Amino acid sequence: MTTIYDVARMAEVSTSTVSRVLNGHSSVDPDLAARVRQAMLDLDYRPNAVARSLRRQRTSLWAVIISDIGNPFFTALVRGIEDVAQEAGFSVVLCNGDEDPDKETRYVTAALDERMAGVIISPSGRPSLINRLTGAGMPVVAIDRQPRGVAVDTVLVDNVHGAEMATAHLVDSGYRRIACITGPRRISTAVQRLRGYQQALRASGRTVTEDLVRYADFREEGGYRAMASLLDAAEPPDAVFVTNNLMTVGAVECLLDSEVVVPTQCGVVGFDDIPWAHLVRPSLSTVTQPTYDLGRAAASLLTERITNPAKASSTVTLRTTLQVRESSVRAAAPPDAQPTDGGPGAAPTRSAGVEDTCPAITARRHRTGAPAPRARRASRP
Repeated sequence: MTTIYDVARMAEVSTSTVSRVLNGHSSVDPDLAARVRQAMLDLDYRPNAVARSLRRQRTSLWAVIISDIGNPFFTALVRGIEDVAQEAGFSVVLCNGDEDPDKETRYVTAALDERMAGVIISPSGRPSLINRLTGAGMPVVAIDRQPRGVAVDTVLVDNVHGAEMATAHLVDSGYRRIACITGPRRISTAVQRLRGYQQALRASGRTVTEDLVRYADFREEGGYRAMASLLDAAEPPDAVFVTNNLMTVGAVECLLDSEVVVPTQCGVVGFDDIPWAHLVRPSLSTVTQPTYDLGRAAASLLTERITNPAKASSTVTLRTTLQVRESSVRAAAPPDAQPTDGGPGAAPTRSAGVEDTCPAITARRHRTGAPAPRARRASRP
């Protein structure tokens, strides 16, 4: 069996240098580290993971606890985390918290029991979980969401600014009653994006009214129900800002089912880009986040925290970008068109081809076997 001494002999370094490379220390000269890794490859060296974890009181694993594994937002984010983890000699275990505090608690317990090297978490709202990790000496980074009342390394985007951009764009596009579908009140991203929406309305001289705000669950079904509720109001909106990608899919599906034409009768801007946003017709305007960079930044903070546990906590905030597409820009009416107020109450005309080019909507209808509804419906079974 190949030993650490064999690796050190081939790489012409000390065994302590090999050990530092195995443990992911950044203090090793890059040329020496490369020689050690090449020697391990040539000798097919496999370190004893159990012995290493007993010596170090930590495994070489990171737990990445995300809030919804079904949300494509997290795909590039986790890739960014994994790329940095691999560079630093760690592996990633992906855990789906599923917006369930109890499930999240079980994953935190597992991370502690398994002596994981660190945790990156998108918290559902319980600061006690992060306190439990830090209290046990576990290196932790919060990502995407700001934990309340906890001093911990955090990586965020400027949610307020992104929401302001989206809402101001709808104002500039001529929409008058702009609604907002946001997430649970306990989650920082929902609160911050709602605040940005409200600030943009006030800056334009609009009145902020609660009747144009709906709180949902960051899921597709929640977005559908919230949009249906807005359309059933005495004065429906003529535009909507939706604060995450899955709810945007639900809201757009509701508009289609209700035969409300986007963007003529109702403009739409979503938060979080969707891979096919530019393919649907009308194409979907979105606030995009640098998801891969979010993951890399969180992983870099975690490696720094592992190397230097006593350093002061820090927060990294990345900027968002508004991608203006067809769903939020009203086309000029032809000269012989009948005047319309542009609201959902105007005579409906279906947007040809939208339901056929939206993968999530088409997949759902294939699953249920139901045709696209022809009449507006108030709620979803």
